[in-house]
Amino acid sequence: MSLSVTARAATFAQVVKRVFALAAPYFRSEEKWRARAMLLGIVALNLFYVYVAVLGNQWYGRFYDALQNKDSAVFWREVGVFGWIAFANIAVQVLKFYVTQLLQLRWRTWMTRDYLSRWMSDRTFYHLELARYANNDGQAPDNPDQRIQEDMQLFTDYTMTLSMGLLNAVVTLVSFVGILWALSGSFAFSMGGSSYQIAGAMVWLAVAYCVVGTVITHFIGRPLIGTNFRQQRFEADFRHHLVRVREYSEAIALDKGEKVEHGQLDLRFGSVLRNYLVLIKQQKNLITFTSFFGQAAVIFPFLVAAPRFFSGAIQLGQLMQISSAFGKVQDSLSWFVDNYDRVAVWRATTDRLTSFDDAMRAHAARSQSLERDGTAPALQTGDLTVALPNGTSLLAGAALAVQPGDSVLLQGPSGSGKSTLFRTFAGIWPFARGHVKVPEGAVFMPQRPYVPDGTLRNALAYPQPAANYSDAELRQALVDALLPDLASRLDDSDAWSQKLSGGEQQRLSIARVLLKKPSWLFADEITSALDAEAEGVLYKRLSDRVKAAGGAMVSIAHRAAVGDFHNQRWTLVPQLEGAPAGGARYRLETAAT
Repeated sequence: MSLSVTARAATFAQVVKRVFALAAPYFRSEEKWRARAMLLGIVALNLFYVYVAVLGNQWYGRFYDALQNKDSAVFWREVGVFGWIAFANIAVQVLKFYVTQLLQLRWRTWMTRDYLSRWMSDRTFYHLELARYANNDGQAPDNPDQRIQEDMQLFTDYTMTLSMGLLNAVVTLVSFVGILWALSGSFAFSMGGSSYQIAGAMVWLAVAYCVVGTVITHFIGRPLIGTNFRQQRFEADFRHHLVRVREYSEAIALDKGEKVEHGQLDLRFGSVLRNYLVLIKQQKNLITFTSFFGQAAVIFPFLVAAPRFFSGAIQLGQLMQISSAFGKVQDSLSWFVDNYDRVAVWRATTDRLTSFDDAMRAHAARSQSLERDGTAPALQTGDLTVALPNGTSLLAGAALAVQPGDSVLLQGPSGSGKSTLFRTFAGIWPFARGHVKVPEGAVFMPQRPYVPDGTLRNALAYPQPAANYSDAELRQALVDALLPDLASRLDDSDAWSQKLSGGEQQRLSIARVLLKKPSWLFADEITSALDAEAEGVLYKRLSDRVKAAGGAMVSIAHRAAVGDFHNQRWTLVPQLEGAPAGGARYRLETAAT
């Protein structure tokens, strides 16, 4: 038993530590004085709200005594007093709601921008996704979009409402326990021939009542924490797959993959439903008990105080005061019972945000195994080893060099690591070690380019501002990339990734390069969706631009015709079993074309 209590205390301490770690940065940020002032204001409003409740309890005694005594003068005077109390109650609740919501909004805004900044810096968003598929990192956070958008909103909302609710409960308890103690009198009983009296009997009964209720509630509701955690994950997985179906709608339609995707969506939604049914059953059990607990608390003080009222020891006003004070004390002590389901959601949300925060901090603290210089005059690698996320080595000890004026074609079997080698050159592949020197301003072109929604001019200039280029430059780049029909649509807004074909998207990506005129270019199958004639025209234009700028081009391509625009060939060759290559699957052979 003692070990169990110690373990639970340690778990509670860890939860508090996690919440503090998530909440403290905002109240220490550049907005700290405004945030702290608003928080103090909310605390003050909560205290004033309890003070108004105390005034209301005192009013109960005077008002019901006036009714019992048929004293009309006191009755009408107390009706006027009630008006002032009601006005103060309404005003403080409205003001408390407004300031609380405003603080939650500012807090969520700051946290969201902070997390977005960290997630989007140093390619954290990319590396965390890679880590999810690494065999040695099964704890990588899933669905960061859901954690930033939904979990953050829930965390700020529930942290404010639950913490202020707990503060209100504590202050209410302190304020009303004395009132209940004074009103409840003593409880006399005999045992073993001796008489005993318990002062403040109603207080002790309220404490006993709520302690029992809290223990039972925790026993019934504890599974809700894990169930809520899983529910948020299943919901996010379902939403994520819906987005993927929308993004790849054309490919799915052409492949006639509707049935398969429907099955996948139904499978994910089935997980949502099954877990939600478990959640409903657990909530049903909790609500059954808490409803019984709350209803019993309404009549309980009347049952206990009724003998004193009927004996004439107290008047109706005191009976109502006892009922009101008992209700306030019981509500305060039952805060945990009444809010257990919200605490469970809040706890699950805190765990999800904490794991996401830990993953980003771990990434920021992770030492880089790859030494990269992005200001070199040429491409050069030393003792370069490239591996997969699961640790499998693709290439080991590679020493490569590309000088200005060179043009290199990289080839090899599918899955041999051609694109992964490019990612290593770009500095975004975390599973590599060694030395890489890359010329400043080198441009890396993926096979499937990213085309943002919005105006065509912004999609063409991406990631630079469109204002950096004149309309004439933008139109000429489109014409040179064999997209003359788009030259007159610079200000059209559309979902271009859905509107343009795969070949058009690749030509738009080439138009970006022709617009920016880089001296070094790394191209990963950038013409795979183009016909041979268009491929030849565009490769010649890219090659001419790079040579004119005094740089070099390194390409990945499968078509033999692309070799006409390169003077060197690198080939990834499967490593024979037992051959010395540091245990790598492939070796790199170089030759002139």
